[in-house]
Amino acid sequence: MKVGYSTCLFASTFTPNSSSLTRSTSLTKFTCKMVVGTINVSPNSTELSVRVAKYVTERAHKAIAERGVFNVAVSGGSLPKLLANELTKSPYKEDSMWKSWNLYFADERCVSLSDSDSNYKLVLEEFLNFVSIPSSQIYPIDPSLSPQECALNYSDLIAKQSGMEFTSEKYPIFDLILLGMGPDGHTASLFPNHPLLNVTDQSVAFILDSPKPPPERITLTLPVLNASRSVAFLAAGGGKKEMLQRIHSEPNSGIPSQMVNPKSGDLVWFIDEPAAELLNL
Repeated sequence: MKVGYSTCLFASTFTPNSSSLTRSTSLTKFTCKMVVGTINVSPNSTELSVRVAKYVTERAHKAIAERGVFNVAVSGGSLPKLLANELTKSPYKEDSMWKSWNLYFADERCVSLSDSDSNYKLVLEEFLNFVSIPSSQIYPIDPSLSPQECALNYSDLIAKQSGMEFTSEKYPIFDLILLGMGPDGHTASLFPNHPLLNVTDQSVAFILDSPKPPPERITLTLPVLNASRSVAFLAAGGGKKEMLQRIHSEPNSGIPSQMVNPKSGDLVWFIDEPAAELLNL
């Protein structure tokens, strides 16, 4: 894990349209001793969603301009709502980018797609129902399979996508992975002190004993998260402040969210002021 200095951003403006991106930036920058990445602190969760929408749109247009497709993976929890709050509104809703999105799931519970525990159901109801990503470019799991079969099937599904590039180690390279963080520091379905943190020979792994129910899940592995061109964490609320303080003040702690550190990509933490309360910014 790299230790260094990150840039903390407190103001940024950005205007998207269907054909181009224009950006005017007014940033107040503070250099603060952090583990890794850029921290973008918003005054509240509403402004956090505004900044996330601008960032996601910028990444999407860049990927589409360079490779013709935007490969993005999302997780569940509070993330879909934070993501959708602004992206489902104008001018983003009418943007031409949606037709080039390929949307995957960073982790999923091995339940029916209509189950209340399904990340697919959550993302569908909070986000996908309000944007125009073609249904054929949204990739849920096959819940009829066992967790082990499901992980293999999902890995194969990703590997067969023509618009996906891969590292020399055969890990898929996503353009953006959007992650949340639990109070225990878990992200996707990678939990503290769990053997899955050490998996390096799989892109998608299964778990039968998740500390948080439901116990059976699949998840992208750490090497895949760290192969992404960009990773963005979304964390809002005072319930995140203690863990955020640990992540950004205790190097090499083994906390899963801290272990996400793209080798050649960007890492951005979008947090609000309640979540940032204990950080020394």
